[in-house]
Amino acid sequence: MTSEATSHILAIGGHAGDMDLTAGAVIAKYTQAGHRATFLHLTPGEKGHPRLTPEDYGKQKVEEAHRFAEIVGADVRFLAYKDAELPVDEEVKYEVADVIREVKPDILITHWHGSIHKDHANTHYIVEDARFYAGLKTIERALPAHYAAKLYYADNWEDPYDFHPEVFVDIPEDAYNTWVKAMNVYAYARGETYGFPFIEYYQALTIVRGAPAGFKRAQAFAVPRGALSQRVQYLK
Repeated sequence: MTSEATSHILAIGGHAGDMDLTAGAVIAKYTQAGHRATFLHLTPGEKGHPRLTPEDYGKQKVEEAHRFAEIVGADVRFLAYKDAELPVDEEVKYEVADVIREVKPDILITHWHGSIHKDHANTHYIVEDARFYAGLKTIERALPAHYAAKLYYADNWEDPYDFHPEVFVDIPEDAYNTWVKAMNVYAYARGETYGFPFIEYYQALTIVRGAPAGFKRAQAFAVPRGALSQRVQYLK
């Protein structure tokens, strides 16, 4: 994941906010370097508020996602699935594959499969097949095939089981500050839903991940088995 080789990152999350917090600092870094990024949220995550209806919170989450993307300089897309009801079927896989063919990313970022949340695990498997479908020329769709060469799994506290970070991306100060500003647009990240200190947690995690790699701050990612020629890769 080097800035010289990247032209477009597509970050695919189960809910609005998932990739924003776990990969948003990297995305801010790359957009500030002149590259492109798109968030694809498969659901708004509309059932995660104890006081608002799913309809009202869904509207809020969509607005927050657009504000986040605007701050970090990215585009944003949504699919029309419901929080906690995301299926793993051919329909959603082809929908994601069609987005991959349309935006033509070099890099995909998504969830690790070992998660406490079914939407996160389902997203992992959806993206794996969608990447394959998008790249296969013999699958005829409205747009020509496109293969996203790199796939990374974000470092999410809800996706911890057997997660082993192998790629560490240095986060410069400007990107870090932009990301922190953007995180604050999400009410849940500010602790206003169930009280978990998301912003503080992910700020602290950049130090935890950065220190062993010799960075002030970093975001970390796992990769598919065999994707690295060495066990740990440090990126500047």
